[in-house]
Amino acid sequence: MNRSIPTPSISEVSIGPFTVHFYALCIIAGIAIAIWLGNKRLASRDESLRGVVSEVAVIAVPSGIIGGRLYHVITTPEDFFGADGELLAILKIWQGGLGIWGAISLGALGAFYSYRRLARTMSLPSFGVFLDAIAPGILLAQAIGRFGNWFNAELFGRPLDTWWGLSIPYKYRPSGYGLVETFHPTFLYEAIWCTLIAFILMGASKHWSAGCTFAAYVFSYSLGRFFIESIRIDPAHNFAGLRINQWVSMGLVMVSALVFLRLRARDKA
Repeated sequence: MNRSIPTPSISEVSIGPFTVHFYALCIIAGIAIAIWLGNKRLASRDESLRGVVSEVAVIAVPSGIIGGRLYHVITTPEDFFGADGELLAILKIWQGGLGIWGAISLGALGAFYSYRRLARTMSLPSFGVFLDAIAPGILLAQAIGRFGNWFNAELFGRPLDTWWGLSIPYKYRPSGYGLVETFHPTFLYEAIWCTLIAFILMGASKHWSAGCTFAAYVFSYSLGRFFIESIRIDPAHNFAGLRINQWVSMGLVMVSALVFLRLRARDKA
């Protein structure tokens, strides 16, 4: 194989007594972009709303990180519990392992609580408007965060022998793939998909009612994730021939599609 996408040779750097993990930097950079874009989109509706996303993020972001980690722990308990598990590894989020569904669920609950608390002291639009404002930024955050998986040499897909194949060092290859050098760069597929959706939503959702943009985000991301998940070869629990994350994606596709159609029908009524 003459050309391929290389896996970075380092995933962390030491600065004095501190160790900076590139996975964590990708997550932090994504959060910063999401807050900045969310603030900008919400302020474009009403200048008095500038800074609201930043204030909500104080509770929503930690909630999302905790939710993402809990989802990962619940869906892969064997990594943390039992004879072969490492309980303290639950705290090592820089090694990877943040489930997006848990992050969005608990993050949204944290955002709702924080938003309602702010609404007691200032005039705010509906929570649906807030969710619509932050949806494209969340997608860009997910796109940037996926590069953390690249640095960690994790969550790649099946073998792929072409110029965009991801070169994986021997020590990171799964059992049975020791002689395979390049794999599907699923981190890149998802990053491209999320970025594409983000820009489409920013252009297409200007006249949608409150909540539609967020529903479209959940639908489109889940649809793409269903297919990308089918390529991955990292260990995962399966049910009826599909990975658990594929079942979750399928469920969210159906629910978000129904929510979107109902909101759009209300506009036309």
